[in-house]
This record gives sequence, C-alpha cells and structure tokens, in this order.
Amino acid sequence: MPAVPRLRAAGLVLIGLTATLVSACGGGGGPYAGAPVAGLPPPKVTGALAGGMSGALLAKAAEPRGAPAALPAAQFPQAGKSPVMRTAEQPVSTFSLDVDTASYALVRRLLNDGRLPPVDAVRIEEMVNYFPYAWPAPEARSRPLQVSTALLPTPWNPDTRLLRIGIRGWAPATHERPPANLVFLIDVSGSMDAPDRLGLLQKSLGLLVERLRPEDRVAIVSYAGGVRTVLEPTSGRERTKILAALDGLAAGGSTAGAAGLEQAYRLAREHFDRQAVNRVILGTDGDFNVGLSDPAGLAQYVSEQRKAGVYLSVLTVGLDNLHDGTAQALAQAGNGNAAYLDSVQEGRRVLVEQLAATMIPVADDAKVQVEFNPAEVSEYRLLGYETRALARADFTNDAVDAGDLGVGHTVTALYEITPAGARARIEPGRYEAPAATVPNRHPGELAWVKLRWKQPGAARSEALAQPVRAADAFAGIAAADADTRFAVAVAAFGQWLRQDTELRGYGIDAIETLAQGARGEDGEGRRAEFVQLVRQAAALRGAPAR
Repeated sequence: MPAVPRLRAAGLVLIGLTATLVSACGGGGGPYAGAPVAGLPPPKVTGALAGGMSGALLAKAAEPRGAPAALPAAQFPQAGKSPVMRTAEQPVSTFSLDVDTASYALVRRLLNDGRLPPVDAVRIEEMVNYFPYAWPAPEARSRPLQVSTALLPTPWNPDTRLLRIGIRGWAPATHERPPANLVFLIDVSGSMDAPDRLGLLQKSLGLLVERLRPEDRVAIVSYAGGVRTVLEPTSGRERTKILAALDGLAAGGSTAGAAGLEQAYRLAREHFDRQAVNRVILGTDGDFNVGLSDPAGLAQYVSEQRKAGVYLSVLTVGLDNLHDGTAQALAQAGNGNAAYLDSVQEGRRVLVEQLAATMIPVADDAKVQVEFNPAEVSEYRLLGYETRALARADFTNDAVDAGDLGVGHTVTALYEITPAGARARIEPGRYEAPAATVPNRHPGELAWVKLRWKQPGAARSEALAQPVRAADAFAGIAAADADTRFAVAVAAFGQWLRQDTELRGYGIDAIETLAQGARGEDGEGRRAEFVQLVRQAAALRGAPAR
C-alpha cells in the first residue's frame, strides 16, 4: 500500500481489550466490578481474587486505613520516579509528549470507591494533562504546535523553582473536520458482563454515534468465543441502525482476541478512505491477547497497521484485569491515546467533547528536549513522564516513535530546578568545579527548550526552540496565572499520592488551598471535582484537610 498521510490515516475503533486468556474470560463482573459508575446501576460482585481472597468487599476491608488499594490482578508500568539530575553531569533531558489521561480517571474511580490508588497507578503527567489549559495557540497549520513557558517559586521547597512548559496543538474551525471512517471492535466476552464494562462502552459509544454526520461511517465487529461483523460500514445518517447494533450486543463466552483484532484491521483496510480520518479505538476490561508471543510483538503488530494508515486508540474499563501498561504501549504504537472510562460522563468527555483532539492528529512523534544552563541551574528533575523518557540522541532520530497530538490538544510538563548557588539536594563532588567558575555563554538563560515533531504522514521532522529567561520569572506563586497554579496543584497531589519525599512538609491541606485558588472559570466543574478528590484522599489517609 502506498504511503498515506497520517492526518487522513484509516482508523479503526477497537473497543474491548479484555481478558487475555480464554480461561480468564468466562465469568461476569469480576471482583472489582462493584465500584459505582455515574449513570449506571451498581454491578454485581462475583469471582475470586488471586491469592485466595474472596471478592472486592473482602479485599477492600483487608486494606489498612491509609494504604493504597490492593489490585492483585491489575498490572501497571513500574518505571520508578524521575531522579534529581546534576546539570554538570547531564544537562539535557528528553521525553516524548503524552496526551493520555487514563491515570487520572482511574485514580478518581478508586477515590470515589473509598480507596487510595496504588503508587504505580499514579502517573503525574496524565493527571496534569487531564485538564485543558489556555496556553498560547499556533497561528497557522504550517506550524501546528506552540510552546510557552513560565517560571515560579516551588511551593514545597524554598530553594527551588518550577519551570512550566505548555504546548498546544493547532485547532481548525469545527466545519473543517474531515469525514470519519470508524470501526468499533467490541469485546463481548463473559468478563465484560457488567454495567461498568460493556454497558459503559455501549453508552459512551452511543454518545459518539449521536454526533456523526452523513459523511461519517461506522462499522462494528464483536468478539468473544468467535468473531462477528455486527455492522458493515454504515453512514452516520443511519444513526438508529448503528445504535441498534450497539444496543444488541451481549456478553458471554471466552475471548477470541486474535481473530477479532485481525478482522477489525481487515475491515478498516478494505474500506480505507484517503479523505477520511479513520481511527482504531480499542477498549478493554483487562488483558488483551492477540495470539502474539509477547507485548512487544503486539505493539509491533499495531505499529505495522499504523504505517499502513490505520491508527489505534485505547479505552479501558473495569479494574480486576486491567493491564494498564499494555494499553499505553498499544496506544503509543498506534499513534493514539489511552483513556480509562469510569463513568458515562468520562465517555462524553473523551468521545464527544474531545472528539477532534482524540480523532484528528496534527503532529506525530512529538518530543521535547530541555537543555539546562549549568552556570544558572545546578539540578533539575522532571515531574512524571517516567514511561516516556527518551535518550538524548532519540530527539533527532526520526525513526524513534514518540507522542502524537490532536487538534487543540494541550500538553504540560513541570521541572523542579535548583538555581546555581542555592542549596543543592545532591552533594557536589570533591573535584567538581563550582558553578561560579563555569563559563556562562548565555547569561540570564536558565534553559533552552526544543520541540520536534512530524507533520502527519511526513517522514522528516520539524523543530522549534526558545530560551527560558530568569527575568521572566514570577515573583511569587500567587502572581502566576491560574492555569499554571492549578497544574502545579495537580502535580503536587500526584506526588502526595505517590508518597514522594520531595514534597517534604507540603501537606494535603496546602494542595487543596492552591487548587481551590486556581479554579478559574471552571465551566465544566472539573477543577471543583478535583478539589473534592483531594479532600476524599485526605480523609482516606487520615490527613488534615479543610
């Protein structure tokens, strides 16, 4: 197949990454299915937990107060914590952009269920990037990304500062959206038999169907013990027919994941439309076995389909079988995003409110590289992005896969930096030259921020760069804009949940105060909801909060 521009890449909507092994998919509900989901009745609690535990209620009761939830069958990437780096030894930091938001929704579900999240389930960048920010926007499609920075005092350490990097994708007018050519691959195996799984996916996808236009098309493939094409590609004008096909799905049986995935991709290729945005959105209640020997092989398979013009995004539901790392890897390989659905409201946010950002890419393989001036900055650490770290040489290597941004997407990153001369966290070496003796070729510049990306479908990358100047720093936290302050509050909360010692004595009450004062207009009430989650987490750990 000839090369196809990725902006119009065919995309398949795969909904239903589920339990991998046939033996794991026969039951309904699962041990953690009892968590309440907005808009849905409480699901039944069935099944047994690994290690001889007998259900969600027993597991929850056995958790000590203030301890993270025990999710024995769930799997999360274990990347550790980004360390403090000495600028004299390693002045350059490189990472892939990340627009995934699954971690925040999962944390919200657990807190609403009365449980603190496991440390590895908390990814700071996904929590921060869950919220939109009004960073400066690009002026033209020819340069689809815009970078802005801010420098402010660190609330939890008087000896350091925070560098906020904000990136925003180009956003066309709504009427400019190209047609959508979608294939839903929906897992209907027995483990999906719960309102917070198949029922939640049906309701969420139904909201997307209601927004389809006549020029859009949708096909549906389901899989359990076998694979069935439930709906051939159908025009968006036939919404009733599409909704009826969705509503008619029922869960039961084992999981034929390999055949389902292959059939969905085959259908997408057969109806490939160069003029359309065709995307694969894959949703799951857990592990997803496509018959390949390892997760790397699975990601490679998805990557090959992406190169042929078929993109992939991932939706996850449920808790007990959740393989979060697999979902991340698949979404990145498929040039898509990974989202966790804990409610119909979250389905609306992902599939309706952010439809264009989710479906239409404006920049592929986007990477950030920050070079710190050792004469001005002695140390730094990146908050989050542990699973997105890249080698320095990867920044200019166009063969290295990285993050992808959709129209209007915003991405935020925060560095905590130690100015030269301030109290350092790492003791300097005996033979190390003091910062005062380091030649300062660019006085007043703390860092050089570079951004690299590819136009959708392009083979070569483009780049932009700009300095971070000490003179542009805010004198105090209160002087910073509300968006920056709120992002800092979310990052602080993520560190608090991870029990990060870098927070020192900065408590949950201070985090709540910072977030409350940075809510801004908050038309959708999401920042107010965040403040409530902070209070819930404080109560669960027994910490003081207003």
